[in-house]
Amino acid sequence: MAAPELDTLRLLVLVDELGSIGQAATVLGTTQPSASKRLSTVERRLGLVLIDRTRRGSALTPDGRVIVGWAHRVLAELAGLLDGAEALRTRHEAGLRIAASMTLAEHLVPAWIGELNRANPGLRLGLEVTNSDQVAELARAGEVDIGFVESPGTLPGLTSWKVAVDRLVVVVSGAHPWARGRRTLSAAELASTPLVVREPGSGTRETVDTALRKAGVSPVKPLLELGSASAVRNAVVAGAGPAVISALDVTDHALVPVAVEGVDFGRTLRAVWPDGRRLAGPAAELLALAVRRDLDPCPTS
Repeated sequence: MAAPELDTLRLLVLVDELGSIGQAATVLGTTQPSASKRLSTVERRLGLVLIDRTRRGSALTPDGRVIVGWAHRVLAELAGLLDGAEALRTRHEAGLRIAASMTLAEHLVPAWIGELNRANPGLRLGLEVTNSDQVAELARAGEVDIGFVESPGTLPGLTSWKVAVDRLVVVVSGAHPWARGRRTLSAAELASTPLVVREPGSGTRETVDTALRKAGVSPVKPLLELGSASAVRNAVVAGAGPAVISALDVTDHALVPVAVEGVDFGRTLRAVWPDGRRLAGPAAELLALAVRRDLDPCPTS
């Protein structure tokens, strides 16, 4: 059985509301003979008489009223679909979805977003803050327009662009033995000491492990695993143990930096988006703002 056309369902609803095929045809911008033919066609397809036609007007049969009830639901669902599609189109045209890892979200992205907003007052922005692994997944899945990560590894399926550089530092509380005399640690000494660390998937955690491996020692021994940079800072201040955090996060005088010999804790902070996709519109503007202070930004794999 062929499904009725949407215009025919609208015609049936109008006949029910107006009590006249002619008036319903006028509302839809067609002729009465054309409307009558369309209604006869749908009655044949359904095998039902839907309308009683009399000289005084047209009225729905009991079967016609049932069909019209269902037609109302179909048309309402269609209207919801069209409204939803319009909302999605508007979001893509006038919105920017961003994901950023913790350090970038706390220290750098807000300034970039603020400048972008000043240049585009009507722009709607959404920022999701999570760890670098999750940012990469969101970018690959197309759930954000652009992401910002601090992890040092390769990012399959993504194009990346340097936006800033950062350096990690070892910090302890003022009461920790390493704070006395400010002596320099060896790579082996740091690797053998349990540390307060971020969770697996964090760019900071990955950077620390990679740097220690390059220095020829074992990766971090976790003392505590915490889900944010602020939680790590607070734990160090409270005396839980040493940590390796971004230099951008050393904002508390209660944190004492400790030098480490033979370990390179420098890292590149990157913007990411899916391979094969060219950034355009607000996403491209945001990237331009992020790299503007870099002397020679270049895409990386």
